[in-house]
Amino acid sequence: MQQQLKQKIQSLGFLDSAILPVSFLDEEEPRLKSWLENDMHGEMSYMNRNIDKRLNPSLLVENAKTIIVVLLNYFPKTTQKDQTAPVLSKYAYGTDYHFVMKDKLKELLRFIQKEIAPCSGRPFVDSAPVLERAWARKAGLGWVGKNSNIISPQHGSFFLIGELIIDIELPYDDPKLVRDHCGRCTKCIDACPTKAIVADRVVDARRCISYQTIEVRGEMDNNLKGQFENRVFGCDICQDVCPWNLKSEPHNEPELKPHPKLLALQKMDWENMERPLFNKLFKNSAVKRTGYRGLQRNMHFLSDQENLNDK
Repeated sequence: MQQQLKQKIQSLGFLDSAILPVSFLDEEEPRLKSWLENDMHGEMSYMNRNIDKRLNPSLLVENAKTIIVVLLNYFPKTTQKDQTAPVLSKYAYGTDYHFVMKDKLKELLRFIQKEIAPCSGRPFVDSAPVLERAWARKAGLGWVGKNSNIISPQHGSFFLIGELIIDIELPYDDPKLVRDHCGRCTKCIDACPTKAIVADRVVDARRCISYQTIEVRGEMDNNLKGQFENRVFGCDICQDVCPWNLKSEPHNEPELKPHPKLLALQKMDWENMERPLFNKLFKNSAVKRTGYRGLQRNMHFLSDQENLNDK
């Protein structure tokens, strides 16, 4: 049964996976509460809600017994051609990963229901109160790096994390926690232009470029002007410099491939982008999260940044 399930998971294109019994994440509670009490979540008020569910996934699915944790590679074959153009985070090149991963997890659920046993379940992809990195670590899929990302010794960190929680027991893996391989390396901390990594494995979201360009709904923090290194949506800097990402290999997921015109955009194309082109390039993209107006706001912020640098 387990081999059959693992083969299905692999056929769906997932990079790695683990099957675990649902349990309470007691060791995560003090870390989460400390982060919240220090207001490091910024405007993400939803992080302060449903803390009990974040720590106890059995509250998310009735009679939850099993959690299947999966990784999906998003490392691209090619990146943006114009080195002076505003930089888009690699995960946002193609179709919004929420849709891609949820569709795959729903197919996995249907497979379990048909081929293994009747059950109920629910897929989760970064849009519900699930501590995904904690589960990936517990599943032995990697360790938490100094930039707070999960790093796999086989695959690096350019992957997405998802879960399927179901109400039946399955044959469980016996994962071993992956040893911390960061050692004395501080490349991610040193490279972060806004100094968002405020302590070992602690990121202050308020200083993070990804948070500023995606989560902030009003004006971005003027104190961070001149520090974005041309990032217009998201930020990969701490991953780009990580030596473990030398192991990253390009994905083969068709839906995560970029629109043919996206990577060829010149700086001027970004600056002059009007809504029809935005809608064409980002029709099903995660960039829709910030929207056309949000992207324009980010572009203006970068423009102001350039003006500061020219003075």
